[in-house]
Amino acid sequence: MILLQLSSAQGPDECCLAVSKALHQLIKEANTCSVEINRLESESGRQSGTLRSVLVSLDGIAAERLAQRWCGSLLWICSSPYRPNHARKNWFIGIARFTQSDPDLESKIHFEALRSSGPGGQHVNKTDSAIRATHIATGISVKVQTERSQHANKKLAILLIAHRLEQLQQQVSAELKAERRMFHHQIERGNPNLTFIGTAFKPK
Repeated sequence: MILLQLSSAQGPDECCLAVSKALHQLIKEANTCSVEINRLESESGRQSGTLRSVLVSLDGIAAERLAQRWCGSLLWICSSPYRPNHARKNWFIGIARFTQSDPDLESKIHFEALRSSGPGGQHVNKTDSAIRATHIATGISVKVQTERSQHANKKLAILLIAHRLEQLQQQVSAELKAERRMFHHQIERGNPNLTFIGTAFKPK
């Protein structure tokens, strides 16, 4: 099973529309090559029918080949449907494959089997195939009932937890960078604790 994230990368509305169009195309290609594709998470754009980002899972013999084809930057060449007189016609989005980097992650997660709920017919209503996974250290939790077997849902839950942990790490890194940028604006221009003089940088 593979996770792919399609993202507008903070691009304008046209890039969000490109994400939505790319998702539809990816679904078509997945169906053509018998790859099961499931939409796991998404963030809508400002315009109707657009997506700022979407996370999907790919499963099947041809999933690896399909993921390799789609990973990287995607260019959509089109006049803006939102700004008719806009000169720009090139709209870029990014598609990234996510892989689990911590081989011991499963041992750090608490799993709980649940009765599936929602649409899905008799199978969903009568089996305990859903999984709730909770990362013990952070409390990050996901419920997965996309797949038809408990084993497959557990596998997907591990990938989702790993993805959330990576997002958390990226957020922390971004906040640290922001703090460092703010530090430059908060330096007091008087009352120094230390003073150095000259090219030799000698203490005063």
